[in-house]
Amino acid sequence: MKPRWLAWPLAALLAACGGGGGPSDDSGCTGSCATSNPQRLEVADVQRVIAQAVDEADARGALATIAVTDRVGNVLAVFQMTGADPALTVRSGRNTGTGLDGLTDVVPSSLGAIAKAVTGAYLSSEGNAFSTRTASQIVQDHFNPKERDQPGGPLFGVQFSQLPCSDLTLRLADATSAGPKRSPLGLSADAGGFPLYKAGTVVGGVGVIADGVYGLDLDIRGNDSDLDELIATAATAGFDAPQDRRANRITAGGLSLRYSDVGQSQTATGGRSTLTFAQASAQGSLLSVSGYYLAPAIGTGTRFGQAESGYQPSTVPAFADLDAFELVNGAPRFPPIAGTDGLLTQAEVTSVLRNALLNANHLRAQIRRPVGSLMRGTVSVVDTSGVILGVLRTRDAPVFGTDVSLQKARSALFFSSPTLGADLNAAGSVSYFIPDLGTATTPPVSFADYATALSAQLSPATLTGGFAFGARSIGNVARPFFPDGVEETGPGALSKPFARWSPFSTGLQLDLVYERIVQHVGFVAGLGVPDVGVGCSGPPAPALGFATTVPAKLDNGLQIFAGGVPIYRGNTLIGAVGVSGDGIDQDDLVAFLGVDGAARATGTLGNAPRALRIDTLDVPGGRLRYVQCPQAPFVDTDAQNVCQGK
Repeated sequence: MKPRWLAWPLAALLAACGGGGGPSDDSGCTGSCATSNPQRLEVADVQRVIAQAVDEADARGALATIAVTDRVGNVLAVFQMTGADPALTVRSGRNTGTGLDGLTDVVPSSLGAIAKAVTGAYLSSEGNAFSTRTASQIVQDHFNPKERDQPGGPLFGVQFSQLPCSDLTLRLADATSAGPKRSPLGLSADAGGFPLYKAGTVVGGVGVIADGVYGLDLDIRGNDSDLDELIATAATAGFDAPQDRRANRITAGGLSLRYSDVGQSQTATGGRSTLTFAQASAQGSLLSVSGYYLAPAIGTGTRFGQAESGYQPSTVPAFADLDAFELVNGAPRFPPIAGTDGLLTQAEVTSVLRNALLNANHLRAQIRRPVGSLMRGTVSVVDTSGVILGVLRTRDAPVFGTDVSLQKARSALFFSSPTLGADLNAAGSVSYFIPDLGTATTPPVSFADYATALSAQLSPATLTGGFAFGARSIGNVARPFFPDGVEETGPGALSKPFARWSPFSTGLQLDLVYERIVQHVGFVAGLGVPDVGVGCSGPPAPALGFATTVPAKLDNGLQIFAGGVPIYRGNTLIGAVGVSGDGIDQDDLVAFLGVDGAARATGTLGNAPRALRIDTLDVPGGRLRYVQCPQAPFVDTDAQNVCQGK
C-alpha cells in the first residue's frame, strides 16, 4: 500500500502547544510551539541559570566554569568562579595516548563548558530532551557500553560534528545571531550539559566544568554522583526539560536512554536557590572566550524558527506544502542550485529535497515523544566536489542534524568517489600532541595506511569508485571491531585497534581534522596561533608542525554513522544526500527513498545501481550494510519493507 501523501492533512503535521517550561510530565509541545509561542532566553534567565550553578558549586566546595548558549549555539555568557581550573584534561578512561585522549591542562575549561551547553541544546527538541550523558551512551564501542558482542552506539562518531572548522556553521566573527554556531570541541559526551526549556520548547543549553576532566561514562550500569552534572542540574531549575520528553522516556534498539543520574532532589540547593547574579558575581566573573564570547555583556537568545535564529519557514515555492524550514542569514543560505560540476540540475536537487521531506512528513519517529510523532530531520545535497546544493529541514528538527546531514552526504560521496584512494594518499599524515601542544610526540599516522587497510579488508576497487558506499557502510568499517561489536576480532579498516581507540580517537574520522581542532584550541588558549579557516580542507601549516591536507570533499569533516547515500545517473556518480535528526534507520530511509522518489519524478537520476552497492561484496566477517530501513515505518499506512527491491 502506497503512503497517502496527498491525503495527509497539514493540520496533522502541526501539534497544539501547551504551557509550562518546568519539570512538568508533558509540556504538550510536539514541534509547533517554537513558532506559535516564540520563546528565548532573556538576560535575567541567563543570570538565574549562572547564579543557581554558582550556588550549587559553592555549597559543594567546588569551583566551576559555566557556559550558557541559546538553541542555535550563540554563547550568551561564560562565568568562571575565582580559583577555578583555567584548563582541563581530556581523558577517556582508557589511557590510549592517541588523538585528543590525554591532552592535559591545555584545553581552556571554558571550551569544555561551551561544548557541553551546545550539546544539550543541539541534541534536543520539543519531542526529545537529550543531555551530554545521553551522548556518552550512544557514541561508544558497544550499545549499551560494556555489553559485549553488541554493536557500537547508534550515533557513533557524532562527537566530531559542529567542528570549529566547519564551512556550514557560523562564528562570532560573522556578527550575526543566526546559527547554527560551531562548537570548539564538537559535541560532548561528558556529563554536565543539559538543554534549557521555556514553555515546552528548547531555548538553549548549559554546560559546567568543575572536576577538571573532560571525559565520558564508560560504565552506565550504576548511577554516578558526578560533580559537573550536579551543578548543571541545579542550574536548570525553572528551565528543566519536560519529564515526558527526557531521554529516559525514549528507547533505541529496545534499550532505554539515559538523561541524568541525578535530579533536583539530589542537589545541595534542592532546586530552590535564591542566590542573585549580583551575589554570585562576588565569587567569580564573566570570562571572554576568543571566538565565542565577549565579556561583560550577557546576551539575549534568539527565537528559534524566526529569521534571527538562522532558521525560518522555507521561501522556496516548490516546498510550500511541506511545512519545511531553511537556513537563513539575511537571505536564504542554501536554496536549491545546480551542481558546480554540471551534473545535477537545480530541478533534480529540488526533487531530491522535496521527496526526502515527503517521506519524513509521514515517517514514525524513533526518538521523539509522544509515541507516534513524526520524524524530524535535516536533508543536505552535495555535488561531486562536496559543494552544498541545498539544505532543507522539517519543523523542530534537532539543530545537530544540520551539520551532520551535510557530513553524511559528503562522506557517502567521498567513499563512492573514483578518487578515494588518491585523496587519502594525498592527505599526508598526522601526529598527536600528547600531553600538551608543545611538540608532536607520537609517530606520524599516514593516511595512505587507511587506504591500504580498506583495500585489503574489502577490495582494491573501493579506492577507485568501484563500489557505492552508504554512510552506514562507512560506519561498518570505522568501528574498533569488525564485525561491529565482536571483541575477538580486529578493527575496521578506518578505525584504530581497540587498545588505541576511544571516543576521543576514532581513527580516520578524527585524524583528518585533528590538527584543525588542536590549532583552534591553541588559538583560544592564547598560544599565538591563528584560528582555523572556514572549511576544514586546505594545506597543512608546517610552521605549526602540521602535515595533514584535508580533502576538499570533507570541508566539515567525516561522519561515520548511517543516513547518507550517493546519487547516480546510470553508473556515474553525480552527488549525494545526507539526512540527520532522528533514529539512524529513519535517516537511512529518508535519504534512500528521497533519491528513489526523485528518480520516479524526474527519470534522470537514481540510487546506486545494485551491482555497485558495497553490500554486494562478500568479505570475511560478512557483508557491509548499504542502508537499513524500519520495517513498518509510516504513520498513515501499513506498508512494510518499503526500501526492499529499490
